[in-house]
Amino acid sequence: MSSKKMKFNTKTIHGGQIPEKGYGSVMPPIYQTSTYAQSSPGDHKGFEYSRTHNPTRHALEQSFASIENGQFGLAFGSGLAAIDAVIKLLQPGDEVISTNDLYGGTYRLFTKIFEQFGVKFHFVGMTSISEIEKRINNNTKLLWVETPTNPMMNVIDIEAVADLSKKHDLLLAVDNTFATPYLQQPLDLGADIVMHSATKYLGGHSDVVLGALVVKDAKLAEKLYFIQNASGAVCGPMDSFLTLRGIKTLHVRMQRHCENGKAVARYLKQHPKIEKVYWPGFEDHPNHDIAKKQMSDFGGMISFVTKGNDYQQAIRIVESLRVFTLAESLGGVESLAGHPASMTHASIPKEEREKTGVVDSLIRLSVGIEDSEDLINDLKQAIG
Repeated sequence: MSSKKMKFNTKTIHGGQIPEKGYGSVMPPIYQTSTYAQSSPGDHKGFEYSRTHNPTRHALEQSFASIENGQFGLAFGSGLAAIDAVIKLLQPGDEVISTNDLYGGTYRLFTKIFEQFGVKFHFVGMTSISEIEKRINNNTKLLWVETPTNPMMNVIDIEAVADLSKKHDLLLAVDNTFATPYLQQPLDLGADIVMHSATKYLGGHSDVVLGALVVKDAKLAEKLYFIQNASGAVCGPMDSFLTLRGIKTLHVRMQRHCENGKAVARYLKQHPKIEKVYWPGFEDHPNHDIAKKQMSDFGGMISFVTKGNDYQQAIRIVESLRVFTLAESLGGVESLAGHPASMTHASIPKEEREKTGVVDSLIRLSVGIEDSEDLINDLKQAIG
């Protein structure tokens, strides 16, 4: 059956996959090799060096393409390595417009690495299409969207931004890490590039670091494959195998992440010590209607602020959690809690963080797939 005709839940298991030809192995073997025998110079079986191609990584890349409704998938050593490859499509003097509520590692890569090579970045509130268009000029080449954003859960209208990108002949890249293709598929909404930190929900078990890009256009794919090979930031076969294994349960995991996320968000919203809860499923969440339009559910990522914006209270809460684990990252089967101002977004200057709402009392939750009652009881004892 063609991957194009498969429903999503089937694609996660079978999309882009074929049984291994040698022995019929259902799971792609871990080809733990750096090089491949050639019968004559240049005469090989499609693989010559594992930086360029590896059968296990190739199987993963085909899976990426299938679940995102793309044609070409690329796997990298990390999500940031995948972003790095996209920015390497640009030239000195080119400009990028991105959201002002952005993962700290992406912000650091943009401002501390690529700005010194002459690429200019503008950070704007991308929930407003007019604000984006104000910044577009002859040097603008790329729009970089993250939705829902990290950690404020802002929802950006991918289809509207795609229309704008086509109007001005710009590339549109979407970081789909928080939503995953289970909830939204940016290529179908008009994006040119989808990026994932596959470390998170795609891998799903907190045991691998890996990044992904997916595109439909063959010429764009060719450029990115060249950068991937030339720069060499590829993932190894074991990490490819683990991520492919994780993708096979993405649909069932995401269903539970969404169910638990809804229960936790509703509990926090009614808590007397919580000032604000950021979760796209609430009707009063900014751009909730856009979230309903472009997402099939609202995910398991939640941020909240305690009353009084008390830094010490926030630290006490995250240190008191027992079922949630205080840790970097997100998207694993286990529930994680983080303090963005001192952890994931510490690389963003305080004044810039606070402009977007990343205040010192903000706590971010990655709600896992445990029993929701246990998660709520844990929050109850920690918040007090």
